[in-house]
Amino acid sequence: MPGKVYLIGAGPGAQDLITVRGARLLAQADIVLHDALVTPEMLELCPQAEKIPVGKRSGQRSVAQQVINQQLVDAAQRAGLVVRLKGGDPMLFGRADEELRALEEAGIEADIVPGITTALAAAAATRQPLTKRGVARSVAFFTSSTAPEHADHDAIPETDTLVQYMGGREAIATAERLLAHGHAPDKPVVVIENVSRADQQIHRIDIAQLTQGLGTPHGPVLVMIGEAMRPRPHQRLNTESSGPIAAQLRA
Repeated sequence: MPGKVYLIGAGPGAQDLITVRGARLLAQADIVLHDALVTPEMLELCPQAEKIPVGKRSGQRSVAQQVINQQLVDAAQRAGLVVRLKGGDPMLFGRADEELRALEEAGIEADIVPGITTALAAAAATRQPLTKRGVARSVAFFTSSTAPEHADHDAIPETDTLVQYMGGREAIATAERLLAHGHAPDKPVVVIENVSRADQQIHRIDIAQLTQGLGTPHGPVLVMIGEAMRPRPHQRLNTESSGPIAAQLRA
């Protein structure tokens, strides 16, 4: 009989932000196939397991999704408890549908353990709620990364608060599309890199500044846009003035 596969959300990066259930299953796992964004500290939770890196990073060489699907099936054929460890939550921009399809076609049982998605961790880190009474009652999570056959699908959702995952390389295009759709140039933008990690960076700008781009960040970038990002009158701002993003914004 094949083993069971768990798709587990590792959360945004900090080791203590994974769920208790996720950590318990990692400690029991025989094999762990993990994303590139999973931190070394997170992998310390499964010292007993065989670890297989299957990372996918935007703009970099990475393991093809079809290969990852087959690796999951093969791992379940030779081990009792297999973990597919994904950054954030596996059901949001995590290609979980493709992996679940492959496991189901092979007759392998799978279960999902949710994780804290990066947008919610970023809202906490910046102390900026994504919704605000009288200002923002809708939120959209989106990404400009698409499958090759949908390369022209670059529409930006119409909502009060926008949260763009993997927004570093797409900053200029996103800002230009927002301006073209009538968004005010001074609408607040919060950019956060490596959320929840020791090298976390927070930058508070507006759409006009976003048109300058964000340089070459050192880690994953989340871009939050909307009036809900406007600081409160007595809010203590935890902004950074160093790093490649800050250098680009000063240029």
